[in-house]
Amino acid sequence: SFASGGARILSVTTTGTGDNGKTNTIVGTDVFDNSLTEVITSTGSAEAVNGTKYFKTVTSVTSSAQFAANLKVGSTASAAQAVFAGRVKLKGYQIVSGGTAGVIDFIDGTPESGSTLFKARTIGTDNTTIDHTVPENGILFISGMSVKYTIGTVDMMHFYFA
Repeated sequence: SFASGGARILSVTTTGTGDNGKTNTIVGTDVFDNSLTEVITSTGSAEAVNGTKYFKTVTSVTSSAQFAANLKVGSTASAAQAVFAGRVKLKGYQIVSGGTAGVIDFIDGTPESGSTLFKARTIGTDNTTIDHTVPENGILFISGMSVKYTIGTVDMMHFYFA
């Protein structure tokens, strides 16, 4: 699991030669603690290959064959966080910007299979707060609400929902 309690895209790096086509099956959980599996295939020697799914936890990594040298499984700066696992209406949010500007995607469902309903932007000035109230009835997330962002663009997030 990751220090933030959120989920990250994983990266598999090999340092050997002749590892093209070898696979690593990663098993763990998604942002809502559901089972998640991804197969990442090496594309060459001494290369890093990024996955596409956001893992909150990793329980195992199984390789299809012996790699020629060391194999490293790490994470990228792409992150996601569950806000609420069920039907929910977003009424407002507060985001404290990190030292780099970035975009936060507000997703109905998981980052892998959900739909981005809207986006917000951090301004990149460290510790500057963006505070928004959503008018009327809020924004409805039918399949649960998650957010996707890049590490370093956000220091803290608060969500107000009903």
